[in-house]
Amino acid sequence: MVREFETVGVVGLGTMGAGIAEVFAGAGFKVIGVEIDAAALDRGRGHLESSLARSVAKGRLTEEERGNILARIAFSTARTDLADADFVVEAVPERMDLKRDVFTELDRVCPPGTILATNTSSLSVTEIATLTKRPGKVVGLHFFNPAPAMKLVEVVHTVLTEPGAVEIGTEVAKRLGKTPVGVTDRAGFVANALLVPYLNDAVRVYERRIASREEIDAAVTTAAGLPMGPLTLLDLVGLDVTLAVMDVLWEEFRQPRYAAAPLLRRMVAAGLLGRKSGRGFYDHSGAGNPAEALPAGPLAEVVRDQVHRFDLADLLLVPHIDDALRMVGDGYATAADVDTAMRLGCGYPKGPFEMLADRGADAVANALGGLADAGLTPAYAPAPLLAADLAAGGRILRTLGAAG
Repeated sequence: MVREFETVGVVGLGTMGAGIAEVFAGAGFKVIGVEIDAAALDRGRGHLESSLARSVAKGRLTEEERGNILARIAFSTARTDLADADFVVEAVPERMDLKRDVFTELDRVCPPGTILATNTSSLSVTEIATLTKRPGKVVGLHFFNPAPAMKLVEVVHTVLTEPGAVEIGTEVAKRLGKTPVGVTDRAGFVANALLVPYLNDAVRVYERRIASREEIDAAVTTAAGLPMGPLTLLDLVGLDVTLAVMDVLWEEFRQPRYAAAPLLRRMVAAGLLGRKSGRGFYDHSGAGNPAEALPAGPLAEVVRDQVHRFDLADLLLVPHIDDALRMVGDGYATAADVDTAMRLGCGYPKGPFEMLADRGADAVANALGGLADAGLTPAYAPAPLLAADLAAGGRILRTLGAAG
């Protein structure tokens, strides 16, 4: 069915939507990019042209290929132009009222057989699907930023999704040259459900004055080889985006693990959103790197004495690994899919289960217990999968291919 597709619609041409339009056009689809008004359409066209120009400058595209991609994209401010689209991807901002408006109109405009996909990273795909009269033909197709470069696409199905729609979504992702990971509709899917609590933990560590922002970032990049530390990544992603995902996770699970760090909420309220605002945990205004946002407090040395019993990186990486174990233990994703999602979606050199294999289940369990006993992390039992594996002498994780 995918080979028969000719026309794909993309609604919303911000940075992400323009990137998605570029990816589809680059794969040979005819694309109709739709924005709310002429000004937004011009901005979207600018995003796309800038991205293509960078690819030419870096040798990833020839001038001829750039021209061919642009020739396959039509720009419009009328959603009715999507009446002949075979597949439509929504990429408007993460607000349910905006998505309600888009999907209600798409449901009216597009033929009954058209698959409607949402690029939401945190909202309920099920709720979005029920906005239409075709909930079985609504899927999540979660691209990662920048869409032309990142290889992961999370293909999200709901309890209402028809199997054929999932198959089409998966095949579309493959035709785009992406690696699809199939998941059910749960807050954060795979990558954000693991990444965002880890980023939130970094804010907690910083908020408690356990370490400076530079120490926190350096500890994790050194220990796990990640491309950037969590506080640097927070500034890149946007503190407001991170807080929004944390709040969605909290609404879904209502567990202390998913409560946003108070400092994160205060910084968002103050407009300190990271690179987009010029300042977050670091200064991005060009005015110089300001002093630490949090001076050392009266308990700082006591807390530091506690953390020195452990590796600073353990404060962030061990609970992160435990979260991945819970996800697999819940039957939500396989160990291989978790590692794939984190490597391709977040740039990890090794996924959480590969980290677990390097560290060993015993060491992870002991670190979890020790951190909780020292009051450095909330006290909770290790993931049931980890406990079961220890009781089984490591056989369970070996079966999953996640431990040696």
